[in-house]
Amino acid sequence: MTAPVTAPMEVRQATAPEQVPGMSTEDLRDRYLVPGLFAPGEVRAVYTHHDRLVLLGAVPADLPLDLPAFDPLRTATFLERREAGVVHVGGGAGAVTVDGEAYAMTEGSVLYVGRGAGAVRFASADPADPARFYLVSAPAHATHPTVLTGPDGGTVRELGDALTSNRRTLRQVVHEGGVRSCQLVLGVTRLHPGSTWNTMPAHTHDRRTEAYLYVGLPADARVVHILGEPSQTRHLLVADGEAVVSPSWSVHCGVGTAAYTFVWAMAGENQSFDDMDGCAITDLR
Repeated sequence: MTAPVTAPMEVRQATAPEQVPGMSTEDLRDRYLVPGLFAPGEVRAVYTHHDRLVLLGAVPADLPLDLPAFDPLRTATFLERREAGVVHVGGGAGAVTVDGEAYAMTEGSVLYVGRGAGAVRFASADPADPARFYLVSAPAHATHPTVLTGPDGGTVRELGDALTSNRRTLRQVVHEGGVRSCQLVLGVTRLHPGSTWNTMPAHTHDRRTEAYLYVGLPADARVVHILGEPSQTRHLLVADGEAVVSPSWSVHCGVGTAAYTFVWAMAGENQSFDDMDGCAITDLR
């Protein structure tokens, strides 16, 4: 038995860089910040027309939750024409069942689900400590196998320096040299103790949209996330469990008031992790 779920999908239109200078704080938050994804007993989703990414949160509590098809997709199942990465981002142990096969997940686990998968179900091992599942999905024209990667798996890259407060461990999981996908690229980055900056120096990649989900923040902490064109930057104050959509023309970096981890995911023209256009710190405005 599964929980009866009504799952509306918020749809956001794409935006152009020349719109940003005239936006208020609320305008910026409405267009780029994705709050409230994780609610016990619910599946919540946001669809952005920037590379047609879908960001979704599922928190199965007393009963498992099924992944809906969502009317805006106009498909019989969610993954009929899509692929997805599912990340366990907090709470107790859980499982994701794909077409009858269960994949046990703990915090930090990543499950890639290929195009064409049918029934997908989220469940928690302990309803008193429900798992939080974060899903990022992109359109797909090819099918790849469903693969589970554990919390320590993936290609690990050590980046940054403690002297510049950006020492961090980056795990590439779904990428051209790891778990295969059609166009989705996804990983998890953890900042080292004493470091606060992520992705600095900042960059853009005009061929891909990227989304950051910030997790592991105390309730009274925030990440100051920088977005916009390098010559016209703006900022958002981001809380635990909130995501930011970064269009291809936007920088994406941030600094936290406490330790945090973030899930990064992108899709677009290619899967080359290093295909980016760097922005010198001294050139940011």
